[in-house]
Amino acid sequence: MASFSDKGVLAPKEWFTGTVWLNMNVKPEEEYNVNIGTVSFESKARTNWHSHTNGQILFVVEGIGYYQEEGKPIQLIQEGDVVKIPKNVKHWHGASHQKSMRHIAMITEVDTDKTEWFEPVNDKDYNAFKAPFYEVENRLSPIAITNHEELWPEYISKVKETDPDLIEIFDNFAFDEVISHDKMDVKLRVLLIMASTIASQGLTEYKMFVHAALNVGVSPIEIKEVLYQSVPYVGITKVIDFIHETNEIFKERGISMPLESQSTTTTETRKEKGLAIQKEIFGDRIDTMYKNSPKDLLHLQEYLSSNCFGDFVTRTGLDVKTREMVTLSFLIALGGTENQIKGHIQGNLNVGNNRETLIDLMTQLLPYVGYPRILNAINCLNEILPNQK
Repeated sequence: MASFSDKGVLAPKEWFTGTVWLNMNVKPEEEYNVNIGTVSFESKARTNWHSHTNGQILFVVEGIGYYQEEGKPIQLIQEGDVVKIPKNVKHWHGASHQKSMRHIAMITEVDTDKTEWFEPVNDKDYNAFKAPFYEVENRLSPIAITNHEELWPEYISKVKETDPDLIEIFDNFAFDEVISHDKMDVKLRVLLIMASTIASQGLTEYKMFVHAALNVGVSPIEIKEVLYQSVPYVGITKVIDFIHETNEIFKERGISMPLESQSTTTTETRKEKGLAIQKEIFGDRIDTMYKNSPKDLLHLQEYLSSNCFGDFVTRTGLDVKTREMVTLSFLIALGGTENQIKGHIQGNLNVGNNRETLIDLMTQLLPYVGYPRILNAINCLNEILPNQK
């Protein structure tokens, strides 16, 4: 019995650049018509260009690396990826700039396969994964670069030039470590961060995330619905500038306005429908709030039902689960809203967003709203939805 976790022996320098370890796990001479080996690349190490007449399959079991076929861009590969390399295609693979990579390589039908080795992958070709515009980009992880590029392709940042140390810290944290925490859909993540920037009054960052949202396929209606949803929680005084800036971005990108209306209520039905969705989210607690309200404050309960929920939450464009996550993002970013955070944590649970989902939400907001607000939100979460373990 053999172990594929052993490093094995140093790979031959004639076929590899840098430090590479090779452990042949299954060999043809063992009466299997297959070649399976574990290859461990230290950072910046890689194969030469080569090809296989029967193709090759890579199972990435650890770290982060690159794969490239001749004439195509370099692809980022990481733990869990399966790379299916076509027959007779000239290619190379290896570790990333900052991190090592280990994969299991398999070639089938070895009796008819021919592996042909070509020239080494030179530094210019290897570094083409991301040609650094600023020196700091040499210190960003491949995942941070890839995730940032997904939101803002080819964006040139002035801050990279003036504050490279901050960019190195922030981008490696926000776009690698934090995003790698969970599998939240990129569209949802961008919407939630965008919502937090409204409540934080971060107009510059908000504009960045409107562009990011459009770049990853979020619809203009979804963006506007997040913006409208913020009004009853943040107030029109703080939201109006965000509306104007959104309209300017839409004009720049050729998006016609006004957008199709998402309203589902009328003056006559807004309170009834608002109260219904209020109870859907918060249950019988709403009846108790009405019952216990002093007479001189009852109008505020009615406003919540008819305006906050009837005018806004009943709108289409975002489903109720997303709206509750967006609302929680507003409340966390505002600060000083612990009672409302607790209520909307329970509301999120009632509409199907569990503890894990809300931890993911808070984790993704962390770089944008800071530790104090997130830790306060975590305290609320632990009170309402304690970890059963």
